[in-house]
Amino acid sequence: MRRTLLVGLAAISVGLLSACGSTNTAAPAPTGPTTATTAPTTSTEAVAPAPAEEAKLPPLPQVAEANETIVKEAPPPPPPPPAPAGVPCDAGVDACIDLSANQSWLLKDGVVTYGPVPITHGRPGWETPPGTFSVGWKDIDHKSSVFNNAPMPFSVFFNGGIAFHQGSLSQESHGCIHLSWAAAEAYYNALAVGDKVQVVT
Repeated sequence: MRRTLLVGLAAISVGLLSACGSTNTAAPAPTGPTTATTAPTTSTEAVAPAPAEEAKLPPLPQVAEANETIVKEAPPPPPPPPAPAGVPCDAGVDACIDLSANQSWLLKDGVVTYGPVPITHGRPGWETPPGTFSVGWKDIDHKSSVFNNAPMPFSVFFNGGIAFHQGSLSQESHGCIHLSWAAAEAYYNALAVGDKVQVVT
């Protein structure tokens, strides 16, 4: 009986060891045919592609960089128009006054249209200043507010209170340009506000 108990205990011990995964128990050998498998290998080394023929492309056009300034030369300015023939004034004026010659002209596009006509101008202390001016305003029947309402027919003001107007051709003025009646009327009709008047000495 005791022997039977020992044999039973031994059998239970062997069963428990196999249930807990003991390393002493060998796995059964495979019974079918076996095939060997090899794990794939990876390589970190890059493989250069086979050289291909270079395509023959036309050269790319030169493109300016975004921050590159393209400088274009400006065309030269046109030459100034020639001075009008027969007068001492510059091109581009509509009336010319020569104080030393006591003469005046009307012009259009550099061509004399009227004159020369005789004038008188400012007396000492009231000299007519030289320069280039623009017609500011006109008054066909102006009266002087400074000199006792003296009549100034056909007044064309081009430098403050200085104007072309009809006046004496034998007496000097207080700065204005005296013209004959016919010349004063012609100047009044020909000159417009903004026209250029040049006075030379």
